[in-house]
Amino acid sequence: MVSPDLAVDLGPLRLKNPVLTASGTFGYGVEFEPFFDLSRLGGLVVKGLSPRPRMGNPPARVVETPSGMLNAIGLQNVGVDTFVADKLPELRRHDTCVVANVFGETETEFVEVLRKLDAAEGVGAVELNVSCPNTEAGGMIFGNDPRALARVVRAARAATRLPLIVKLSPNVTDIRETARAAESEGADILSLVNTFVGMAIDVERRRPVLGNVSGGLSGPAIRPLAVWMTWQVHNAVRIPLVGIGGIVSARDVIEFLLAGATAVQIGTANFVRPGAAVEILEELTRWLAARDIGSVRELIGALEIPAREAVR
Repeated sequence: MVSPDLAVDLGPLRLKNPVLTASGTFGYGVEFEPFFDLSRLGGLVVKGLSPRPRMGNPPARVVETPSGMLNAIGLQNVGVDTFVADKLPELRRHDTCVVANVFGETETEFVEVLRKLDAAEGVGAVELNVSCPNTEAGGMIFGNDPRALARVVRAARAATRLPLIVKLSPNVTDIRETARAAESEGADILSLVNTFVGMAIDVERRRPVLGNVSGGLSGPAIRPLAVWMTWQVHNAVRIPLVGIGGIVSARDVIEFLLAGATAVQIGTANFVRPGAAVEILEELTRWLAARDIGSVRELIGALEIPAREAVR
């Protein structure tokens, strides 16, 4: 059996393996130190960071659904200054790529956070969460409109020298349009997908379960949708992709790689199994070795579409 090469080139980033953790599901990384060595990961993406601390939404903020979960945390976080001062020094001790997820309610807020991260030591890349309401535009979601997305990516690109990842919203008519808009304004990498908007109702009380009424659906329920969108975007842009959505096993990872992703992020599985990311990485290594596949890079975009038989 071969010992497979797991390294991947994600745009300007060289990762030791294609497995990262997803923002909002892995805290600031340090919370998972008791469960495994963070250095084993290809990278980790921290909770979304805003200019100032946020309390988030009122409870209830999480509800389990068939094959997934709805969350409406409300982007609770300690703020970029506290992250740089207190969390980042701890993360620098680990040999893995630290990706800082960034959000704002205005372009100015995105820029403020990015400039502070750009000046900090130990940040490997930044990921824009564009599934946020633009308060300057009456609450329109940045990532749902290609023109609004292009503007915020342009501003972000000018504010940082770090590799720029744009996390795409699936709640659009055609995700290829927003993907192209992000690429055209300087995104180095695209990650997809963020959560789908959903709702759960307490039928006895006749009220929404979540305090925010709606929330983001994640978990295995969305994986086929996320794989399809990854395949679509892979055929629409030239920059590399990170696949996200309901990954709980190595086979799930391989689906995203075959569809065109270079790397993946593990999200909801972290709530069920704190060591899920490393377990999946180990399973991926065994799968490759058992098939004498020398490099995980052989799988990227290697999906074969059979020619359709002529209609008789």
